[in-house]
Amino acid sequence: MLPGRRDPAEAFAGNLRLCLSRFSASLRRAKRLQKARFCLIAWGRGEVSAAMQKSRTPLMIGWEAARANAVPALIIQGIMLGLLIAYYTNHAVFSALNHLADYKRTHGLVFVIAASIAAGALIPEIFLVLFFQRGRPNSRNLRNLLFTVPVWGFDGSLVDLLYRGEAAWLGDVVTLPVVCAKICVDQFGYNPFFAAPFGVLTYEWKNSGISMRPVCDLFTWKHYRDKIIPTLLATWAVWIPLMAIIYSLPLALQFPLFGLALSFWVLLLTYMTNRFAGKIEADAPLALATPD
Repeated sequence: MLPGRRDPAEAFAGNLRLCLSRFSASLRRAKRLQKARFCLIAWGRGEVSAAMQKSRTPLMIGWEAARANAVPALIIQGIMLGLLIAYYTNHAVFSALNHLADYKRTHGLVFVIAASIAAGALIPEIFLVLFFQRGRPNSRNLRNLLFTVPVWGFDGSLVDLLYRGEAAWLGDVVTLPVVCAKICVDQFGYNPFFAAPFGVLTYEWKNSGISMRPVCDLFTWKHYRDKIIPTLLATWAVWIPLMAIIYSLPLALQFPLFGLALSFWVLLLTYMTNRFAGKIEADAPLALATPD
């Protein structure tokens, strides 16, 4: 090697150390920013300052929620799309789903209410106990179920009624005009005028200690603008593709597949919200497998 020239191996090692040092510094800065952001949210307990309200419009809040839910949404949409393709191309999947459809037709409203409660209330609560409470249920889980069981039972029966009403009105056929019409009725009629306000109202009512304040606020434009519109934007980003898949199936399969999508969706959001709240680290083992 000529005098005054660095050994290539040493140069490479020096560059690698420099890159690692810069990457580590970036991670530390990102972690500090994430902690500061979480502290701001936790400190406010849902209340934001006047300055933040001015800078973050409902459209911005809805867009941020849609971006935050992008990964679980894509996972659920991928699973449902796979089921749709398999239903029309694989005989075993076709037979299995048709047996599920027959079961739903046989048991009617009982199946709808039971599936809704299981998907929206029981499975998420069991998941919460197993993975975030180390398998130890407590009185809070019972209180949650006393609230979520009737809410999801009622909500599921309305969804099934909506699907059957759309089939009677628009037809139980899978064509592009019919599927698009059902999506419009569902996401731009039922959702903004009932489903989203009802969902926000019920959880606000629960979180406020069964106060009548959320009911009084429900019928104001400020409440709809600040809370319902962001909810709608986040919902549309996830559920419009899912409804395109669900409405591409026969009527008897639409609610069972809706319940399946709802189960996966609530489980993923339960995991994400608990992780982001600091109850579980991104790379930590699940609480179920963590020794006492």
